[in-house]
Amino acid sequence: MISLADLQRRIEAGEISPDAAIAQSHAAIEAREKDVHAFVRHDKSAKAQGSGPLRGIAVGIKDIIDTANMPTEMGSEIYRGWQPRADAPVVMMLKRAGATIIGKTTTTAFASRDPTPTLNPHNTGHSPGGSSAGSAAAVGAGMIPLALGTQTGGSVIRPAAYCGTAAIKPSFRMLPTVGVKCYSWALDTVGLSVRALRISGADCWR
Repeated sequence: MISLADLQRRIEAGEISPDAAIAQSHAAIEAREKDVHAFVRHDKSAKAQGSGPLRGIAVGIKDIIDTANMPTEMGSEIYRGWQPRADAPVVMMLKRAGATIIGKTTTTAFASRDPTPTLNPHNTGHSPGGSSAGSAAAVGAGMIPLALGTQTGGSVIRPAAYCGTAAIKPSFRMLPTVGVKCYSWALDTVGLSVRALRISGADCWR
């Protein structure tokens, strides 16, 4: 899968339609999920929105972040099937920008230390990192160009480094954490994993 920025440019230029871009992500998930196990659930009916700067962009949401149309299970049997009443504000922001929420990605239980079933997409014998394992692995496997994760210590940047993606850990509270399962009020931060480009042996993002 190409980078998020390149995909946006191609959609803007009419080289690929938003529907076709979402269809590519669905196909990539079908092809790789059985080996990587990055998703708790994949919304196979998800379609492109008609407008917005992120139209045609498939996004995975870490499964401690509330979604109104899919359960949020916190990586724990305790929350099996639990359905929030509303999207977390950060999910609302993505939808308003035209993004398509294509599924929920795995997390360690309550974003803590228990491992997930997710495997590193580049070497299944290696760890994908945590706690945002599914988000980084889904992007690193080329299934989606963008995913949300959360970080208290290193839970966005570490799995991104393990899975070969770029990560953005914004300044504290730049992205709202309402509707996100709390680990530490003082440290929790919503972050992003995005598709990286490999140029002359070096990974970079744009």
